Formats: sequence, C-alpha cells, structure tokens
Amino acid sequence: MAANIIELLGKEADHLLNHECKTITKDQIHLPSPNHLDDIWINSNRSNQTLNSLNELINHGRLAGSGYLSILPVDQGIEHSAGASFAPNPIYFDPENIVKLAIEGGCNAVASTFGVLGIVSRKYAHKIPMMVKINHNEFLSLPNKFDQVMFGQIKSAWNMGATAVGATIYWGSDNSTRQLQEVATAFEMAHELGMATVLWCYTRNNGFKVDGVDYHTSADLTGQANHLGVTIQADIIKQKLPTNNGGYNATKHGKTSPLVYSKLTTDHPIDLTRYQVANCYMGRVGLINSGGESKGASDLAESVITAVVNKRAGGMGLILGRKAFQRPIAEGIQLLNTIQDVYLDKSITIA
Repeated sequence: MAANIIELLGKEADHLLNHECKTITKDQIHLPSPNHLDDIWINSNRSNQTLNSLNELINHGRLAGSGYLSILPVDQGIEHSAGASFAPNPIYFDPENIVKLAIEGGCNAVASTFGVLGIVSRKYAHKIPMMVKINHNEFLSLPNKFDQVMFGQIKSAWNMGATAVGATIYWGSDNSTRQLQEVATAFEMAHELGMATVLWCYTRNNGFKVDGVDYHTSADLTGQANHLGVTIQADIIKQKLPTNNGGYNATKHGKTSPLVYSKLTTDHPIDLTRYQVANCYMGRVGLINSGGESKGASDLAESVITAVVNKRAGGMGLILGRKAFQRPIAEGIQLLNTIQDVYLDKSITIA
C-alpha cells in the first residue's frame, strides 16, 4: 500500500483498513469488478445502447477496466450559487476548465448542467463521457426554497452526446412525490435513448433533525432512499456517506426493524455504508459516495477516508467536486488521482 495513503488515514488507518464486516458479509453482496456489465446488467431490461453507455463510463480514465468510478460533478453553480462555488477559483466560471479538470484528473466522467456541457459539447463529447444533471434546486428565490425542478429535456442531453443523465430527488420533502414521478419519467426516456441514469438520492426534511441530532445522513434513512432510487431504475446511486444511524427510531415515522440495528449494522462507518450498498439491490446497482464540501487543508485526508470506506464497504467509487475544483488545478488533479489510487490499490480489500 502506498505510504501516502497510510499517512493520510492517520489514526484511522487501523480502524478502517483492518475492519471485517460481520453484519452483511462481503460474500452476500455483488462487488464491483471489470465484469460488472456481464455479471449484472446483461440479464436486465437495459437496452444494448444503455449497456454501451455504462461500458463507456466504466472504461474511461485512470480507473478504466477496474469496475470503479471517479466522477467530477460541478453543478454547484446552481445548487449553491456560482459565486459561492467558483470564487475560490474563478477559472471555473468558464465551463471548458471544468471539463479539462475531469480529463486531466483521469476521471471516468464529468457531470454538470445543460449549459456547462452544452456549450463545449462539440469539442469534448468524444473525449470524456458527459453526464447531464437534468434538475436542480435554484438558490436565488427569496426566501430560499429546496425543490428540485427540471432544467431541460432528456433529448437535449442526448443531442449533445451525453453518455448519462443525473437527477436529484429530495426524499422526505414536501415535493418528493412530484420529483419521483418526474425523474422516473425522465429516466425511462433516457434509457429509451440509450443513456445511463444516475440518481442523487438525498433526504430533505426538517423533521429529520431530532433533539439536536441531524439524521439526514443516517444509515437507515439513506439506505431507504437508495432502495427507492433503484426502484425507479437508476443505474448508479449517489449518496452521502452515513454519519450515524437510528433515523427512523428518532423521528418515529415510517417503518423499520430492530434487526436493522442489532444484526445489519454497527456504528462502524464501513458497516453503515455496507447497509447503503445492501439497499442498492445488494450491490447490483453501484453505490458512489459524494465528497462533500471543501474545508481546506483537510480535504485530501477526508477524501481518502471516504474512498477507503466506500471501497471496503463494497461501493463503486466516489463523485467528488468542490474539494477538487475549489483549489489550484494542479492540486485538484493530485487530489483526484490520490482518490483513484485507493481504488487501484489491490491491498485495500473489501471488508
């Protein structure tokens, strides 16, 4: 194992690298592999064109042929405002630099808006798989609201040469039923046109905060969000890394089982993430975890920890944006490459 990975893990190295998952064991899940398409999707209802798109995603960049994914997402100009996102590094107001970072960073794909990818699509559609994010929460309305709305048509993504489309559903929100219906319809059209589909499976409800504890990233609630996401036939699920558990018990809504907490999970981050994987049809649908906001000097270490947890839990990779583009481009490339090294390192095994 590379010495820099051990160093970056710091005091967490033994805790993360030597953990054995005894809740849902690795022989019970479908693991990422170079044969992912043949093992999982060849027998599905996905069309030949969609299989080809999935193949393009899996076989591009530094992780090509490994079964793992490293994706650069830059939709934060809408979700968090352009100023908040790009002021730390203004070159990314220019969409071409976003695509260049993904290419030079060895990513499998670049995910961004209709506008960002459309304006440079003729130059880059054949150079890197493009994933068009089709809905957003615009952050200009006063008061701020949290509602994912469609920003364009699926055929527009197809016309610009996109390999995949991505969408967000805020599960648990007042608008989640409408979002579910819109995204399910959009994903069906994307599959008809031969594109892959990726769902940002986020929870959103003030009721998920109980007695000062935020359960938006609890393993049980995010796990159910994943299960809803694969039900509408997302090919890949994007989810935040779990930070706690017991969301259902705290909110006292919905249904759960005591076995979720006594048999299927522990408080170890790899076991919690394994439960997220289990809710993606036991890993048949790949789980990619998100990198989160940039916090400065600690970004590289935090990203490596997230990658190790995701990989050892049976996840399919990382989708990381702000930690990469809110710094000088050379540092962003180095950060992306270090994360990719975790997935290429055969000594970092499945727990």
